[in-house]
Amino acid sequence: MSDYEVKSILFAGVGGQGILRASDIICEVIMEAGFDVKKSEVHGMAQRGGCVTSHVRYGRKVYSPLAEPGSIQTLVSFEKMEALRYLKDVRKDASIIVNTEEIYPPAVNMGDLPYPSDAVGFLRNNYGRVISFNAAELAKTVGNIRTANVVLLGALSNHMTIDKSIWENVIKKSFPEKLIKINLEAFQMGINA
Repeated sequence: MSDYEVKSILFAGVGGQGILRASDIICEVIMEAGFDVKKSEVHGMAQRGGCVTSHVRYGRKVYSPLAEPGSIQTLVSFEKMEALRYLKDVRKDASIIVNTEEIYPPAVNMGDLPYPSDAVGFLRNNYGRVISFNAAELAKTVGNIRTANVVLLGALSNHMTIDKSIWENVIKKSFPEKLIKINLEAFQMGINA
C-alpha cells in the first residue's frame, strides 16, 4: 500500500447485529498491522431495529473517517436490504459481502412496502465481486447466533492482506475467556464461507 492509498470499508446493517463491535475489532486489527485507521458510526434508531453503519478507512495516513460517495472499495452488509440502501457509496468494482439473513423493517412488517425480491442477484449483475451467505446460520452451527458479526469479519479478512494471526490475537483480546473459542470458530467459518 502506497503512502497515499487509503482503503474504505462500510459496514451496514440493523441494530443488534453487532456492527459496532465488528468495526471496533477491525480497527484494532488494522492498528496492530501498523496502519493508521479512522472510524465513523451512525447508530440511528439502532435499538428499534433501525439502520446502523460504520465507516472504516485505513492506510499509511488517513485524514478523514468518511469516504467520498461512490469510492468505498468494500461493503459488508449484515442484512440483504441494507446492501441495497448504501450502493451510492460503493464503487462499481467493489467487493460486497452480504449476509443473506432477512430482517424486515417496520414498513415491510406493516405491509406498506415489499421486501426486495432478489437483492443478491441485483448486486451480482451490477457490481464487482459479491459474496453472499447466511452468516446467522453459520453462527448457529458454532453454537451462538450472536457470532454472526465475527463470521462476517472472517469473510472480510479474505479481502485484506493482514495476517490471520493478528485477527486471531485481536479476537482473543475482544471477548471474555468463555467466548474466545466460539468466536475463533465463527471467524474461521467466515473465512471458509
